[in-house]
Amino acid sequence: MKKESDRLYFIDNLKIALIMLVVAHHAGQAYGPGGWWFFLDDESINWLGRFFSVNAAFFMSLFFFLSAYFLPQSISRKGPKRFLKERLIRIGIPLLLGFLVMIPILMYLYYINFRDYEPIPFFSYYVNIFFGLGNEPANWTGPSWPDMQFGHLWFLEHLLVYAIVFSVWTFFTSKKFTQKSDRNIKVYQILSLWLVVSLVTFITRIWFPIDHWTAFLGFIQTEFAHVPQYVSFFCLGIMAYHRKWFLTMSARAGYIWLVIGILIVTILYFGGNTIDPFLLKGGQNFGSLARSLIETLLCISLVIGLLILFREKVNGANRWSKMLANNVFVVYFIHVPVVVFLQYTLNDLPISVWTKFLITVFLGIILSFLLSHFVWRKIPYLKKMM
Repeated sequence: MKKESDRLYFIDNLKIALIMLVVAHHAGQAYGPGGWWFFLDDESINWLGRFFSVNAAFFMSLFFFLSAYFLPQSISRKGPKRFLKERLIRIGIPLLLGFLVMIPILMYLYYINFRDYEPIPFFSYYVNIFFGLGNEPANWTGPSWPDMQFGHLWFLEHLLVYAIVFSVWTFFTSKKFTQKSDRNIKVYQILSLWLVVSLVTFITRIWFPIDHWTAFLGFIQTEFAHVPQYVSFFCLGIMAYHRKWFLTMSARAGYIWLVIGILIVTILYFGGNTIDPFLLKGGQNFGSLARSLIETLLCISLVIGLLILFREKVNGANRWSKMLANNVFVVYFIHVPVVVFLQYTLNDLPISVWTKFLITVFLGIILSFLLSHFVWRKIPYLKKMM
């Protein structure tokens, strides 16, 4: 039995794999069907639509799950007030930096390259179009008005909001609610979780279908279609710490869930037109209910299965893995500008769209880690953040 005080290298390694998948996901956004992205290629790879759907069903929920796992220990060590102050500095400041500088630049490039308007200076765009202080242009193509958004930084925004809520809850609750135990999660509890989260997801998608983004409370960029999963797995991550699920769940059970997840992924990838009519993005219909059930089961299966797989098989560390793990959070922050830069750079080359996609994935991962390690982490103030 592993000691809880030991470094959980399998979590570091799982985060490395996840962030690489995130980079690959966004690398494909320019070359896949549907959705909106900062750059759009003339050709499209239909297969990427399934790649996006499978990823969206589990990978951000897994990120919330892993991120929440360490919160109770951090709050216990620092206290809610100090914890909250550090979170606001380490996540809030980069979030503002991205919102005020990085995202406007990416949106401006989209405006001058993919909208049928006369080019305007960046400052004019920044004030009138991004923040919407000017009039909405005729025949506006969106994705929303004004262009103001957080882009991929919505995850950091949600993570900060969830952490604030949890720290406030911890401040006002007694210690009896956070006592540790060795109770492992039971199969009937997992199945109950599946049904409840699926039902809440289905009900939510009646009014908020997949890919429908809105500004909750006016500033929290939210796709409500996946929020039931995100919130559930954030809470489960906290419970996992107190009940030691990461260490006590049996390998056999984990592998069974992993097999279930792989089978669902295989069906979604190769089911073709047979299953597409039954997987609708929202609405009060059987297709949306089916998708909610399948996505939630896929999410639960892969979260448990991948966690156990990495615990049992990828639980070591070396100099390279430690370096990669230390840069995961920064890579999430900076990878989109890197990916978009590559997409623009590759646009006029006489190569296939598949080749563009693969090059963007490969170089996007490498350059993002290099910039994080050799640039971001060498700047004293930036090094303290994230």
